[in-house]
Amino acid sequence: MARLDLTILLLMLSVQLEVTDASLTQFHGATAPGDIIIGGLFPIHEVVTAVNSTSFSPPQRPTCSRFYTKGLNQALAMIHAVEMANRSPMLSNLNITLGYRIYDSCSDVTTALWAIQDLTRPLSDCDSTTNSSQPVLPITALIGTTSSEISITVARELNLLLIPQISYGSTATILSDKSRFPAFMRTVPTDEYQTHAMVKLLKDNKWTWVGIIITDGDYGRSAMESFLYHTETEGICVAFKAILPDSLANQQKLDTYINKTVDIIEKNTKVNVVVSFAKSSQMKLLFKGLQSKNVASKKVWVASDNWSTAKDILKDVKLSDIGTVLGFTFKSGNVTPFHQYLKDLQFESEDAMNNSFLVEYFKSYTGNATSAVQELIMYSDLVFNIQMAVSAIANAVAELCRIRQCKTPTAIQPWELRRQLWNVTFEKEGVMYNFDENGDINLGYDILLWDGHESEGYIKIAEYNPSYSNFTFTTKNLSDVKSVVSKCSESCQPGEYKKTALGQHTCCYECLTCAENQYSNRTDADSCSQCDSNSISNDNRSQCSLKPYEYFEWNSGFAIVLLTLAAFGVLLLFLMSALFFWQRHSPVVKAAGGPLCHLILFSLLGSFVSVVFFVGKPSDETCRVRQVIFGLSFTLCVSCILVKSLKILLAFQMNLEVKELLDRLYKPYVIICLCTGVQIIICTVWLTLYTPFNKFVSQPEVILLECKEGSNVMFGLMLGYIALLALICFTFAFKGRKLPQKYNEAKFITFGMLIYLMAWVIFIPVHATTSGKYLPAVEVVVILISNYGILSCHFLQKCYIIIYKKEHNTKDAFMKNVYEYARKSAENIRGLSGTEPQSKMENSAYIISNPSLVPEEEQVSEPKLDTTP
Repeated sequence: MARLDLTILLLMLSVQLEVTDASLTQFHGATAPGDIIIGGLFPIHEVVTAVNSTSFSPPQRPTCSRFYTKGLNQALAMIHAVEMANRSPMLSNLNITLGYRIYDSCSDVTTALWAIQDLTRPLSDCDSTTNSSQPVLPITALIGTTSSEISITVARELNLLLIPQISYGSTATILSDKSRFPAFMRTVPTDEYQTHAMVKLLKDNKWTWVGIIITDGDYGRSAMESFLYHTETEGICVAFKAILPDSLANQQKLDTYINKTVDIIEKNTKVNVVVSFAKSSQMKLLFKGLQSKNVASKKVWVASDNWSTAKDILKDVKLSDIGTVLGFTFKSGNVTPFHQYLKDLQFESEDAMNNSFLVEYFKSYTGNATSAVQELIMYSDLVFNIQMAVSAIANAVAELCRIRQCKTPTAIQPWELRRQLWNVTFEKEGVMYNFDENGDINLGYDILLWDGHESEGYIKIAEYNPSYSNFTFTTKNLSDVKSVVSKCSESCQPGEYKKTALGQHTCCYECLTCAENQYSNRTDADSCSQCDSNSISNDNRSQCSLKPYEYFEWNSGFAIVLLTLAAFGVLLLFLMSALFFWQRHSPVVKAAGGPLCHLILFSLLGSFVSVVFFVGKPSDETCRVRQVIFGLSFTLCVSCILVKSLKILLAFQMNLEVKELLDRLYKPYVIICLCTGVQIIICTVWLTLYTPFNKFVSQPEVILLECKEGSNVMFGLMLGYIALLALICFTFAFKGRKLPQKYNEAKFITFGMLIYLMAWVIFIPVHATTSGKYLPAVEVVVILISNYGILSCHFLQKCYIIIYKKEHNTKDAFMKNVYEYARKSAENIRGLSGTEPQSKMENSAYIISNPSLVPEEEQVSEPKLDTTP
C-alpha cells in the first residue's frame, strides 16, 4: 500500500514537472526588462486548435492560429507607450524604468489563464528569454484585454493578489461592479453608454423595428441585455435576436449559425436596421452569406466597437452589397507619434527578436517592410486607450517612487499601485484624465460612416457625449440613412392612434381613428387625448378647437319672427293707445275702463320689450332684467284687468249688503298698487338672494350660453303669482259673462285670462323638458301669446266698433242696448217661474240700472218693467 502511494506521488510530480517545462520553456511573446514590470495580454491570434475531449493526455498550451493584425497593433501600441514613458522626465528623473511582458490570449479564455499563470510568478534566470542574469520579476499591473469574457475571467484570477488590470476594450457592464472586480479598471466606457447611444440613434431616425446580433458570451449577452432595456424604454422593438458562437475554432458550427442568421434576416423583410455586437470575422462570413441572396444592400448596419473599424471585411465583399454601416468607436486622441513609430520599425533588429509576434508578422510579408507597416497603420482605433492605460500606470509609479526606493525587487506591491491608480490624475495632450468611481474613463464615442472612397474606409459623421446623451453631427450628408424605413407597421397619422393586437410586438399595430372629441396631434400616437370640456376635435381628429358658442342669436330665423311679432305688437299698442286717447270721451272707451286702458297698454309695452332680452348673447344683466321686466309689467296688466273684473262683479252682485261693502273697498288704483307691490317684493327677494346668472354649459359639440334663474322656486313663485291674479280675474269675469252683448267686458276678460292660463300651463312641461339655445324662445312664444291674447280680447273688438261701427259708439245706442238687455232678462225670469216676487224684480232692475260698463254720469234710471204675463 505504501509502495502504491509512493508510485502515485512520483507520477504526479513527473506530470507537474512536464507541465512546468511546457509552460516556461515555450515562451512566445514580447518582453523588455525594467524596475516595474507591466503585463500585457493581447489577441495576437484569433483561433486556438480544438482539444479532443476524449483525449486523456497531460495538459498543454493550446496552439494558436489565424494571425490577427489588429491585436499586434495593440501590443505595439503598449510597447511604444512604455518606451515613451521611460524617456519622459517623470520616470527618467527618478532613474526608474518600466518593463513589460506581453502574451497572446489567442482570443481564448484558457490561453489567457495560461498567460496569467506565467505573469503572476517570478521566473529564474534560466527561464528568461533574455541574456540577463537577473530573474524576471512578476508583474505589478496588467494591460488587457479586448474581450470582456476574457477580462472577466482574468480579473477573477488577479483579484487573488489585487493586481490592477486596466483594459483598453472590455466594455461589459458587469466589470463596473467593484464588489466582484475590485482591481479592474478601463479606459473605455461601459456598454451601457454604447447601447444607450445606439438606441438614441435608432429613435432619432424613427427606426422602431430592428434586429440584433451578438456573440454567445458575457460581452454579447451583457450588451444585448442593456440594449433591450433601452429599446423597451424608448418604444423600439427587436424583431429577432441572432446569437453566434463565441469561439471561431469550430468552423462547421459557426457556418451553421451564420446560415441560420442569414435566413432570419431574409425572412424579416421589414427589418432594415440591424445592430451587431459580433466579431469582425463573424460579420465577414455573414456578409458573404447575405451577398449571395442580395438582401443586405438596402439595410443599415449599426456596428459596435467590436467591428466598427474592421476594414478587412471589405476585402471579400463590396460596400454597396453590404448596405450602409454606421459604427460606434471610442473617441481617440492624436496617434501620429505611434504611426511614426511603426514607420521606424526595424524588423531585423535585436529588439524585434524579443518580440516573436513581430517576427511572425514580418515573415508573412516575405520581408516587405513597407506593406507590413501600412497594414499595421490601418488599425489604430484602440491605440489611444492603450496609451492612456500606460500613462496612468507610469504616473502612479512615479507618485509612489518619489517617496521610496523602487530599484529593489518588489518595491511596489500590486495593491499599493491599485490604490494609487484610483487617485491618479494624468495628462495627455494637454487634457487631464482620471478614473471615476467605477474605475472607468469615459470619453464618449465617434460615429463612423463607412465610405469606400475614403482612404481610411470611413468618415466621422458625429460625436456622442455621454454626459449630455446627445449627438453632435459633423456632416449633414446622411441622405442615404435618412431615407431608410425600418418599421413593422406604417406610421399612424395625426388623428389616429396605434392599436396593438394581443400577443404582438407593440411596434406592430393597426391605425384607428380617434373617437369623437378626442385627438392625436403627432405621428404614431399610442393613444388619443381627450379634448377639454370647452373644445371639440376637428374632422381629422388631429387637434382640438374651441367649441362654438351657441345661444338664441339675433339673426336666426325663429328669433327674427318672434322679434317681428313683438315689434308689431308694440306698433299695435301705440296705435290703440292713440285711438283710445282720441276717443277717450266715447261710451266704448269709458265702458272699457278709460284711463285703465292706457295703463294696460303701457304694461303690455313692457311685456313686449322684455322679449328683446331673451334674444342674443346672454349676460348676467340680461338674465336678471328679462324676467323682472316681464313679471312686473304683466302683473300690472293683470292687476288692471282684475280691477275691471271686480267692477263687473259689483255690477252683477245681487246681495245689497255685500255690494255696499265691496263698493267701499273698491279702490281701483289702490288695488293695482297692492297687487303690483307683492310682485315687486317677490322680484326683490329673488334678485337679492337668488340672483339669475349667465352660465356656460358644455355640450358635445357646442358651448351653450344660457341664463340660469338662480332659483326655480322664485321663478315659479313669480309666475304662480301672476297665474293666481289671472285665475281671480277669470272667476270674477265668468260671473258677469251675461251682461249686454255689445259692451260685455266680462266675456272678453274670461277669454283673455283663459288664453293666458292655458299658454302658461303648457309652458311649464315644455320649459322643463326643453334644452338648448331655443329654450328662451319657448318663454318668448308664451309671452307673445299672452300679450296678443289680451290685445285681441280687450282692445281689438273695441277698436273695430270705434272705427267701423260708429253708430254703436253713442249714448243712445248704449242706452238702447241696456234697455234691451233688461227687457230680455225680465222676460226670461217670468218664463221660468210664471210670476216673480217683487223683491227679486227690484233687485234685477237695480242691477241693470247700474251696469259696470256704464260710467256714472251716463247711467240711466231704472226702466219700467212690464210685470204682467
